[in-house]
Amino acid sequence: MSRRPPPTERAILALMSCVFCKIVAGEIPAKRVHEDDELVAFEDIKPEAPVHILIIPKRHISTLNDLGSGDDALVGAMIRQAASIAKARGVDATGYRTVFNCNAHAGQTVFHIHLHVLAGRGLGWPPG
Repeated sequence: MSRRPPPTERAILALMSCVFCKIVAGEIPAKRVHEDDELVAFEDIKPEAPVHILIIPKRHISTLNDLGSGDDALVGAMIRQAASIAKARGVDATGYRTVFNCNAHAGQTVFHIHLHVLAGRGLGWPPG
């Protein structure tokens, strides 16, 4: 695994203002449904479905474009956690959707990667 370069001033400012980093740090309350060494999962404050959970890494990563090959296990853990949450919420058999948005045109509004888990109603296609 390669070493990451030191953060830039811009990256440090992003960390200081990132709402998800503040949730990880406990500075902003959230209805947590899961936490482990790498991830936090919590209910979305503006749910788009009866089940709408966000799964985030504790480490700040702004977009999917910032992931490296060393992050493969982290992304896999996020997907596996989505399946676990769906099972715990009783929607694994009826169906659920997982979504990563990357950058503004795709609908990313918080620049800290997060996986949406949506379920509990019929979800149309295409989204958006």
